[in-house]
Amino acid sequence: MKSDLFSSEHMAQPATAPGMTLQNAKSIKYAVNGEMHARQGSMIAFRGNLQFERKGQGIGGMLKRAVTGEGLALMAVRGQGEAWFAHEAANCFIVELDQGDSITINGRNVLCFDPTLSYEIKTVKGAGMVGGGLFNSVFTGYGKLGLMCEGTPIVIPVTAAQPVYVDTDAVVGWSQQLTTSLNRSQSVGSMVRGGSGEAVQLMLQGEGFVIVRPSEARPEKTSN
Repeated sequence: MKSDLFSSEHMAQPATAPGMTLQNAKSIKYAVNGEMHARQGSMIAFRGNLQFERKGQGIGGMLKRAVTGEGLALMAVRGQGEAWFAHEAANCFIVELDQGDSITINGRNVLCFDPTLSYEIKTVKGAGMVGGGLFNSVFTGYGKLGLMCEGTPIVIPVTAAQPVYVDTDAVVGWSQQLTTSLNRSQSVGSMVRGGSGEAVQLMLQGEGFVIVRPSEARPEKTSN
């Protein structure tokens, strides 16, 4: 049988080392040798001896369930083998953190991550009750973090002299050293007349970067 489908571009090759790699622009491959963590429901294929376990909050080293504004839940993947992860054909990216690094990521953009990374769900300071920016995951430690994004993300530098204002429905994440607050870009009179639909943004100040996607958030699909 012959087809361009069977070219090396599409063919999955055996892993040469444990850990996370990009399979292609839309999926991440993880060679598991022990344990890793991923978004529930994001596994699209696997081979080898792997177990997938949904975890809630608990004690004794159990993987806590991460609940964000979008209701993201995580699973532990254990054993030896290879697994592929994706979500609704979103673009995938890998961020590697060194010891001492820290990054804030919106839960809806988390796909998978190394067990050497720790995370904490935090309320975004200054964000009040606005949009998707209410709860974010702060990742620290060392290891790789697999992210997904609708469309091609834009990374915007933030400097002390030039803060950046982002739509809370479009923000993917930012460097943890930045400070956040709300910015109102419409006057009260404009809002009364109907406004532009862009009344409030998240303002980021300091030295670092912010990642945004070229679309606003769509409601997460809920499973029964």
